[in-house]
Amino acid sequence: MLIHAGFDIAYECPQPTPMLLMLSPHASRMGHLVAPQQIYFTPPVPQRSYHDSFGNFCTRIVAPAGHFSMTSRLTLRDDGRPDVIEPAAFQHPVENLPDEMLLYLLGSRYCDTDKMMATAWSTFGHLPAGWSLVQAICDFTHNHIAFGYDHASATRSASEAFAERRGVCRDYAHLAVTLCRCLNIPARYCTGWLGDIDVPPPYGPMDFAAWFEVWLGDRWYTFDARNNTPRVGRILMARGRDATDVALATTFGPCTMTGFSVITEQVQAA
Repeated sequence: MLIHAGFDIAYECPQPTPMLLMLSPHASRMGHLVAPQQIYFTPPVPQRSYHDSFGNFCTRIVAPAGHFSMTSRLTLRDDGRPDVIEPAAFQHPVENLPDEMLLYLLGSRYCDTDKMMATAWSTFGHLPAGWSLVQAICDFTHNHIAFGYDHASATRSASEAFAERRGVCRDYAHLAVTLCRCLNIPARYCTGWLGDIDVPPPYGPMDFAAWFEVWLGDRWYTFDARNNTPRVGRILMARGRDATDVALATTFGPCTMTGFSVITEQVQAA
């Protein structure tokens, strides 16, 4: 199937401001694009891109003083299958994990494992390791946090989301990732487009979404504590240790976001 996606974002900058953007499909999804993505800036500015250590496609610009906007539309082929469910996927003992997985057991800016370790083991330590343990963490997180866009906070950590019991999709992902890491399951944070394909109404406002991946067996698997059900049509943009590594726009100076809209929807092939 084909998915049409994009965004319109605007800023007011009091002075020329360098920005680092992660607003393109991840390298693992680039081959599914019908045509190369273009990001249009108004007024036009020079841009250059690179791939970071997580494989994320990053764009560097300097936004001019005043009103500045960025727009993009893309069409991508998707297999139309929901997230994989593999109950037999097993959890490796830490000593048997590949070296590159150890990073995803460590605490990070928003995944404060040191503050959640005792809670993780007292709540889940009696459960069998593996897929069912990750699903138990998703069930717990899904029921523990109350979702609301008015609950959004750019600085809330996993332990704070646990204590406050409210948040948005990034808080669900941060808490679930943190609990997984505490229990020796490599976990990484993901962000991207996720529409309402095959989901019954009512539909909420469209936004970028956050979910997470865990390493079980010999591969990464997708989990989503916010929705807590397999979904169709995820378009990964970026992945990393937590939201710090995958910020849509990192601004190196003061500026104010004045416009933000996201689209993602299934379209018919021509």
